[in-house]
Amino acid sequence: METESFVVIGDTTVARRLCSSLAERDEPVRHLACPDEDELVAMLAEAPACGVAVLFDDDVVALRYALAVANIQPGVAMVVTVFDRTIGDQLARFLPHCTVTSPADLAAPSLAGPCLDWNLVAVTRSGSGIRGVRSVSGTVDEVPVQGRRRKGWRAAAHGLARVFGSHEVGVRILLTGLLGLATVLVADWTWLVIGAGHGAVESFGEAVRVVTTVGPAGEIDGDPVYAILASMAMLATIVFTAMFTAGVVDRLIGPRLTAVWGSRALPRSGHVVVVGLGQVGLRLCRELRELGVPVVGVERDPHARNLHAMRDDGIPAVVGDGTDRALLERVGVRRAIALAAVSSDDRDNIAVSLAAQAAAPQVRAVLRAGEKEIIAETGSLLPLGVIRDVTSLSATYVLAHLLGAEPVGVVAGRSHVHVLRSDGEYVELPIAARSGCRHVCAGGAVHGDAAHGTRRA
Repeated sequence: METESFVVIGDTTVARRLCSSLAERDEPVRHLACPDEDELVAMLAEAPACGVAVLFDDDVVALRYALAVANIQPGVAMVVTVFDRTIGDQLARFLPHCTVTSPADLAAPSLAGPCLDWNLVAVTRSGSGIRGVRSVSGTVDEVPVQGRRRKGWRAAAHGLARVFGSHEVGVRILLTGLLGLATVLVADWTWLVIGAGHGAVESFGEAVRVVTTVGPAGEIDGDPVYAILASMAMLATIVFTAMFTAGVVDRLIGPRLTAVWGSRALPRSGHVVVVGLGQVGLRLCRELRELGVPVVGVERDPHARNLHAMRDDGIPAVVGDGTDRALLERVGVRRAIALAAVSSDDRDNIAVSLAAQAAAPQVRAVLRAGEKEIIAETGSLLPLGVIRDVTSLSATYVLAHLLGAEPVGVVAGRSHVHVLRSDGEYVELPIAARSGCRHVCAGGAVHGDAAHGTRRA
């Protein structure tokens, strides 16, 4: 029987980078992309695993492999990446020796940090409050960060501004029609009470008749000036009623991802625009909301699963293309403090960053990267913004667990990822490029019959 080694299961970029990093440290590692049950049993029977990493983008696939490994080699230390919290919590409950983590949860603090301040590499929340993480000359330290929640009359004033200055076309139509009807009602009542000397109650009834296009009573209609004004007002109310009705219909039959009032109303200023509502985008929106920062999400797919989660969480979202300048202006990118492009496609994130800088050159741009090398290559030519390699964060966290570092979290540094240990110290842990994984073959197949190096004592 061969010497025990680390086992990496998965065909993702995180899996390849983890394999490369273990190999660079002369750790024995076996890497399988998508083994069947017989291959998995044979590999673990040939040599036991001292640690297993199950790294897939599909939660169901990851769950299946984790349970299979636990059945073949009970009690083996295992790290599994699962995006869905419900599945992750249940897996951790059934397998106490299994560490379950989500790449989205690991990346959210490092994405939120530069959204608040260029000088922050990450932001964390703990019992002592909100802490910003800085990296100066390779040294990582924490600084207190003030929350951004509005209270009292400021919150109410901001809420009114969000209503009357909404970027939603349907909301604008609804409010225009409603305010138009209210203006006609108040103007007609004022004319009758102050100008004609009628009673307040009688004048209100006549004003209502005008707004409902029934017309004023005969004795009041005797005033030719008022008759002309009332006729013009009734014509105007036809238009305002149509606008109000159109706005109501739009709210009723639309996806209702935003609201006229409340937490799901589109923010006016001081917010963050998050483009791409996958698991990373959803976690980032939740993180920013917990920090007291207004946020609005943008998603291209109208049937995206996380749109329902955004609505349930009370976070406004808009369906549309994040590279559309008109849409970016609609969600207030000019008055936003930052824009985060966090879709799973690096090329889309580049396009969103360029479109945002064209619409609002002063806005801070934060980009998700890691799946391809295109952002690193393009970033050397264009000022894309702050780039966060999500795969590096995930691979570093898993590597630290396998090496026994017991990490609490990870944050992006200036050059490498820093691991937060249980004692509160940040330790830099370099991660290898995915190209160093020697198990990758043509067509994406992965061999599992070789191990790099020998295990150190």
